[in-house]
Amino acid sequence: MAEVRGKMKDFKILKKTLNRGLFLVVFSFFMVFGGPGFAQVYSFDERVNIQVYEAVSPSIVSIDADINEGISSGTGCIVDQSGLILTSSHVVEGFKNIKITLFDGTTYDGEMVANNIGKSDFALIKIKSAESLRKISMGNSENVRVGQKVLAIGNPFGFNRTLTTGIVSRVDKKRNKIQTDAAINPGSSGGPLLNMRGEVIGINQSIYNPDNNKSNIGIGFAVPVNVAKKFIEDVKKSDPALFLKN
Repeated sequence: MAEVRGKMKDFKILKKTLNRGLFLVVFSFFMVFGGPGFAQVYSFDERVNIQVYEAVSPSIVSIDADINEGISSGTGCIVDQSGLILTSSHVVEGFKNIKITLFDGTTYDGEMVANNIGKSDFALIKIKSAESLRKISMGNSENVRVGQKVLAIGNPFGFNRTLTTGIVSRVDKKRNKIQTDAAINPGSSGGPLLNMRGEVIGINQSIYNPDNNKSNIGIGFAVPVNVAKKFIEDVKKSDPALFLKN
């Protein structure tokens, strides 16, 4: 009997300890995610969108290129703290000068340092910033699956750092394209298509519609990020000095 009573006492202590531990876990979760103005206002999906957007936005820039036809606007991703920015080469094709605007509104003159127009449509632009910039996190486009949720950040029609949401609608490996219904409009080219961890899985490039690319009807395309990573790596091998701080 004494042995049984001892085991029951141990069980009660263990239960009390577990209950206390569970309380601390729940309380901690509530303090982080459940405080007034956060979990009580936003759903879980909304909280993820907000957190990804706020984490990634400082790595997104707006691009305005002066070309013969006027101003070509687009989006770019900071891919190296030295000031290297990845965008779509068609955004800056035929440029006279390039203006880069950072998250905090600071503007810089951009220098075209590499492009592969006519191939995968990428360009690298460098700015001379006194501060180390926050680079974006690159994912692995081999892991992209139809149906997964995605976010797109861009500067459509000059509305800087606009967030849109959607899914991967199709993966076209033959054409090296990720199709999405996340809204991509003029000015979004060069911006990131993100997974829900805030990693780039594609670089937004184009839209398909019957009105000559004037509006979005839910068919947008991004170039897989692994293609972009290879482009950056090739540039780094040929000119490593570009990745040094100014």
